[in-house]
This record gives sequence, C-alpha cells and structure tokens, in this order.
Amino acid sequence: MISRAIPVLPPDLTVELDLWRNGIHWVVGIDEAGRGALAGPVAVGAVCLPPDPQIADQLCGVRDSKQLEPAERLEWAEQIKVHALGWAVGFASNDEIDRIGIAPATRLAAQRALSALACTPEYLLIDYFRLTESDLPQLSLVKGDQRCLTIAAASIIAKTERDRWMLQIDALYPEYGFAIHKGYATALHLERILRRGACPLHRRTFAPLRNLASQKA
Repeated sequence: MISRAIPVLPPDLTVELDLWRNGIHWVVGIDEAGRGALAGPVAVGAVCLPPDPQIADQLCGVRDSKQLEPAERLEWAEQIKVHALGWAVGFASNDEIDRIGIAPATRLAAQRALSALACTPEYLLIDYFRLTESDLPQLSLVKGDQRCLTIAAASIIAKTERDRWMLQIDALYPEYGFAIHKGYATALHLERILRRGACPLHRRTFAPLRNLASQKA
C-alpha cells in the first residue's frame, strides 16, 4: 500500500466572509507566541484585515507561524503590515507571568495589543482561548491559526515581533543564547541555565527553573 500524506490546506476566509456579509467589517484575529518559553515575555498579535476577499490572494503564503521558516515569516510579516487595516503586538513580561500565571498574562498581552490597534474592533477571532476580559463578541477556534487567515496573520506578527525582542535582548545576556532559541527549552538553553543559573528574564515559576531552585535549596 502506498502511503500518501494528507495535504495541509491553507487558512482561509470562511469565518471572516460570513461576518463581513453580516455587516461586521472590523474583524480582528488574535494569536500568541512564547507561551511555552522559559524566558522572555509572552507576545500576542492582533491583526485586522480589510473586508475584501482578494486579501486571500495578496496573503496567499500566510500560514500558522510554526509552519513557516524564519525568513518566510519575516517576508509575510511585512506583507501583512502593508495590507492590514491595523496590526499591533502586546507583551506581558516574565515577571508578570510569574506573578499572575501564563493564561492571565496572555490575556493581558492580548488586551494591550487591542488597545494599541489603530482601528476599533467589532469582533474577535482567537486561536484556542477566550478573552474573558473583553465585552466584544468573539469566537475561539481550535487550531485557528491553521484554519483562519486573520488568526494566521496574527500568529506571524506575534512570532516575528517576539523573536525581534529576543534578538535585541541577547546583547544583554549573550551567555544564554537567546538569539538562537528565543527562550524556549532547548538542550542548549537548559545547559546554560544549569551552568549559570537564572537571569532576570527567566520565568522562575516554570518547572525547569522552579525545580532548579528547589534543588539548590
């Protein structure tokens, strides 16, 4: 038997088209980056695309950020910024994550992103979680960044802007290799933590850092 891989369909405008037809034009997609990292902030991207079906052709290569190579993400991030009616990124720091937890910190970053938008959202399309702090009508989609073009665009903006932040901060803590792993739990990162301990950017409530502190105690 010949095994054939199931083709991965690109995200589309199915949800957006339905909203646009019902007179809801300011539809904002929301997605996060850095939720599972051991260091640095969590970032949430917010993107509002024009209510025009042709945007699917203009952003035909946009995918869930995890499905793209770094150079592709940067290329499509620039195209998203050119074509979007508005885009923004909100951050919640590692200290805020440690203080209130990753889920509330992600929602806080989302609120900051929405506040920074140049347009006024009418409806939110969110990957997986609900923004309970907002009164705006919203739809939470499982694997939304793979299904919905507006959420996929937000995932690229969140990822590229967080990566940019980690690249800049690498100059302050070059011994940890943040420019390489962006704060995630790679073998290199874990080795540097074991050798040097935590720095001010690390999330001390996350298991590897919490366990290390317990061992030292």
